[in-house]
Amino acid sequence: MSDDQLDQTPETVEAPVAEPETQAPAGEPEEARQYGVGPFSIREVVLGGIWLVAFVVSFFPVVGVVGAGPSVWGNGIDWVLTIGVPTAAVFLIGLRRLSPDGIRRVGSLGIDQFASVAFSVSTIVWLTTIWSSFITLASSRVFLATWVVWVELFLMLAGTLLTVFGPFIAPFDQDFVGRPETPAHRNARPVRAISPRPAPVAAPVPAEPAAEAPAAADEEAAAPVYAVPATEAAATEVDEVGAADEAPAAEAATEADETVEAQPVRHQAFWALVPEEREIVDEVGLTLFRIGPTAWALVIEDRGESFVVRHEDGRIGYLHDVSDVTRG
Repeated sequence: MSDDQLDQTPETVEAPVAEPETQAPAGEPEEARQYGVGPFSIREVVLGGIWLVAFVVSFFPVVGVVGAGPSVWGNGIDWVLTIGVPTAAVFLIGLRRLSPDGIRRVGSLGIDQFASVAFSVSTIVWLTTIWSSFITLASSRVFLATWVVWVELFLMLAGTLLTVFGPFIAPFDQDFVGRPETPAHRNARPVRAISPRPAPVAAPVPAEPAAEAPAAADEEAAAPVYAVPATEAAATEVDEVGAADEAPAAEAATEADETVEAQPVRHQAFWALVPEEREIVDEVGLTLFRIGPTAWALVIEDRGESFVVRHEDGRIGYLHDVSDVTRG
């Protein structure tokens, strides 16, 4: 190479600098991603802040002169519905994020459904306290409720908006977008249809044989009589009896064949391998264990839309997502 060519050749070649990954993971669009504060969503953080303020305020007097009356904790069992149930709801919401395999339902209600009921009931109880104070004001010119009742009412009303109407208020609605579908609890499923009771059937009235006997006798007398050879009559009777016996047998064999073809055997156990980690749930949808692409799972029954899977320790659950399953 000449000196001119050497001068034109670059001494070093810089490799392109890799830019940080800013796009959404493969298979998940950018608009489907949800950002929050740590492990909690924005709605859950705001709801927790509302509860914290309400919990601190609940230790101040709710009736009488400030500093002299009792708080909601010392006013009978009013604390159960006013602050106790919302506290349990917020605790379950936090536990759901920190322990995904923990409590997921309260009876037949999901965690968010239970929180909606908790804050709604608390709002009504605080509103009832204010309404009673206005009644007392009209009768005895004394308003018993303190500022605590007003603060608690508006805080619980805000909690109701975030739980009951959260799916319709931006940006809190992102907490409900793209949630995976799970089987509903038995008590939360649609009700069964009610069938009308069959009407009673009246017993048939037997006809009087005496009135029809003469007519039947006349018809028998008027009917012509034909002589049939004994051998031909016997052969005809045998053929009719044989055909009558073969017809039900042929129909029964045909029905048995159709039943075997329509209902394939699905109780034969087999090994299955899923492409990604999936949950095995019980009858009400609670997670029992998980199976993944690194180990084969034993399927003891194929129900078409779901598999019955047995764990190594003997636990049995249901796999509802049977797509792309490799059978072994």
